[in-house]
Formats: sequence, structure tokens, C-alpha cells
Amino acid sequence: MALPTLALSLQFGELANAAPHRAALPRHFVTRCLRHALDGDAEITVRIVDTEEGQALNSGYRKKDYATNVLTFDYAIEPVVMADLVLCAPVVAKEAKALKISLAQHYAHLLVHGTLHAQGWDHETSEADAQAMEARETEILARLGWPDPYAKQR
Repeated sequence: MALPTLALSLQFGELANAAPHRAALPRHFVTRCLRHALDGDAEITVRIVDTEEGQALNSGYRKKDYATNVLTFDYAIEPVVMADLVLCAPVVAKEAKALKISLAQHYAHLLVHGTLHAQGWDHETSEADAQAMEARETEILARLGWPDPYAKQR
């Protein structure tokens, strides 16, 4: 089965320590993660931001005054998924360190997670929806060669 087509814009905001994030997110890696998580063709912008930009976006759009790991702005699902994924580099780095996993592994999970959100998946609506989304993420990450990100939580 052929993977969906993807028009990708990969952007790095003003980051104090961008080198490890750029190294963990080569364009081919981001493309592979997104395409495996897509059910159809897509146009997606992935933007890597600092804490200040991440907090401003989360506060402005979700009314939550803190920087979060990934924000998904979904504009269309059909006929083509159109979305922006915003990942906050300092939050991702802190979480990866706490989880004792590589930056690339955590980014892979968050790229898949955000892409599923862009297609209508939601983990905050019910426990059943959360379990379904986690199972889908785990399946996609396994195809990408990554372990179950929720294994330690179960």
C-alpha cells in the first residue's frame, strides 16, 4: 500500500539551542513520521518553537497559560488534511530526558500524535477514545521501528 502524499513545510523558530533539535528532525525523518500517521494526502507545516512562542500559542488558542509539547491546528480533513503542528523544543527535550528516551524518539511520538489530532482523533473526549488513539499511535510507531510510548504507564 502506497503512503499518502505530503506537502511539508518544516520551520524552526528562534531557538537558543537549536542544534540538537535540528539534528533530531531531518526533513526525511519528519516526512516519514507524518506519512505513516496519515490516512490520506496532506499539507502540513511543522514548526519547532521556544517556550515563549509555545506558551503564547497555547494561551491564545487553548486558554492554558503554559507551553505544551505539541499543538495541532487542523484546518481541513477532506479532501486533503491541512494542519499546522507546533512542537515546543524545550518541553520536548525536558520530557525526553525525564522519560529516558532520545529526542528523536519523543519527536516521532509527538509528530504521530499531532498528525492523528489533525485527522480528528481525540484523547480528551472519553477513556475509550484515549485508548483507541494510544493504540493507533503505538501501531504506527511500531511500523516506524519505535517502542510503545505508553508501555511504562500501563
